[in-house]
Amino acid sequence: MSRAKQLEQYTLQHPQEVLLVTVETAGELDEIMIFKGFSSSLIKPTDFDPDVPILSEEATIISIDRLKSPYNPNKPQYLEKGLSWQQMQAMLGQ
Repeated sequence: MSRAKQLEQYTLQHPQEVLLVTVETAGELDEIMIFKGFSSSLIKPTDFDPDVPILSEEATIISIDRLKSPYNPNKPQYLEKGLSWQQMQAMLGQ
């Protein structure tokens, strides 16, 4: 299963959380928000087709933040900040 699908599955199992994933692809930074099984870029246009992955396999995950839902960009409520992919994988395995 792709990293994107794993993170989307996590948010389906934890609907009280929003994931904010910072990635780098080909030298460009992007922030991807994942909530209730859906991913959306906060920086780049998001494809209308949900089968087109926003988080490519070539992307380097810089950090993952866990936030309380509902997400308020003016007052984000962080549960954890700056998780690595390895740390998140441990949580995915629980």
